[in-house]
Amino acid sequence: MDKKEARKKSKEARKQLSQEEIEDKSLAIANQLLRMNIWDKLYYHLFLTIEEQKEINTEYILQILAGKDKEIVISKCEFATVGMTHFLLTDNTKIKKNSYNVPEPVDGLEVPDAKIDVVFVPLLAYDTQGNRVGYGKGFYDNFLSKCKPETIKIGLSFFPPEEKIDGVSVKDVKLDFCVTPEEVFRF
Repeated sequence: MDKKEARKKSKEARKQLSQEEIEDKSLAIANQLLRMNIWDKLYYHLFLTIEEQKEINTEYILQILAGKDKEIVISKCEFATVGMTHFLLTDNTKIKKNSYNVPEPVDGLEVPDAKIDVVFVPLLAYDTQGNRVGYGKGFYDNFLSKCKPETIKIGLSFFPPEEKIDGVSVKDVKLDFCVTPEEVFRF
């Protein structure tokens, strides 16, 4: 299966999910994360949910991070450079949806890539080797390639992995883990 087919299959599968299923599966993913040995770090990067794409509700993970007193980092996309600027999430952070319905911080305290210890990575599909397929713009691959080598990259998915996704580029950054409602895959 190539990237295009994997994207299409995942988008179709997400369309079939009810809001209740999304909430139940998102909570199950958060509970799986609690069992992982990743909570001794300080800076955690989290994507904010694009509800229109039926993404995982990351609010549960946000609550865990806040409860554990972690520094929560969220990003703003820079479309001209296909880059991301990262900001510390605080009580004063204003969130606004961009033209793609991605919730982003308006501004705030900037956090450099090298400070981030754990990244929760959005995806559409992934395979048993840890390759991920996103929406195809390359924002996360660019960002992940700038993180320190020991940064833990954790994909979040409602679905199990594909056996193999063809067409992986050398610029594609592999995941260390992918967490589903049922299990944690380690690569």
